[in-house]
Amino acid sequence: MEFNLEKDIVFFDIEATGLNVVKDRIIQLALVKYSTGNPEPEELTLMINPGPVLISEEAFKVHGISAQMVANKPTFDQVADKIWNFIGDADLGGYNSDRFDIPMLMEEFARAGKEFSLENRRTIDVQKIFYKMEPRTLSAAYKLYCNKQIENAHDALEDVRATVEVLKGQIKRYEGVDHVDGDGFTTPAPIKNDIASLAAFTNDQRTVDVTQRFKRNHKGEIVFNFGKYSGKNAAEVLYNDRQYLNWILDKDFSAQVKQIAKKLVKEYAEKIASS
Repeated sequence: MEFNLEKDIVFFDIEATGLNVVKDRIIQLALVKYSTGNPEPEELTLMINPGPVLISEEAFKVHGISAQMVANKPTFDQVADKIWNFIGDADLGGYNSDRFDIPMLMEEFARAGKEFSLENRRTIDVQKIFYKMEPRTLSAAYKLYCNKQIENAHDALEDVRATVEVLKGQIKRYEGVDHVDGDGFTTPAPIKNDIASLAAFTNDQRTVDVTQRFKRNHKGEIVFNFGKYSGKNAAEVLYNDRQYLNWILDKDFSAQVKQIAKKLVKEYAEKIASS
């Protein structure tokens, strides 16, 4: 099938040093351009040196690109014109591109002295089509796993009963089935009739609070996931910067975040006292 195009469109994907669209850097960029009147797409792939920004261990586990692999590659600034000219005034497409790839590309262009504008460009995020056309509602799950319709949707008791039936259907459907994530990592048969196993599978062990203000790094340490101390050891920062601690406690952060902050300071103080 050929796209019905009014203007060129470039689909692209980014691999980066991390997930912070402002602070992290692009280390690989792949673009595929579909042009009006040209049946064959044009491709461009670049490996890019991120300069002083280190590739996080979490990112390396996903894409497998090491610092050595990009050490002798050009910086984004050196290839900015090539990328700029390849995209031209084309529309843009990707998977989760509205939240990640496009903002990161705009930041890189800005650092290279180029104002990349979305004005007069249309964007297509394929992930959004997937999520909208394949709804992740309780009613949809009930239909998929139980082959039934909820009679009184959004009645609390009916929803709870449906949820229980859905879980039973999932356990039956996925028993003995391995899970392979988007990065190719396999979890052997994670869905089983065991609450501990189900909890371990459904919870991201890196997440510390529901608002994701804190997270665990690859060492298992609790670090900040926002602000000027992003990625820094939260206990150490909060103990040494009491002004920042008080700011968190006084501002509109969740009760859970405030509880964690106070607990981290207490535990860090106890650690220092016993050392």
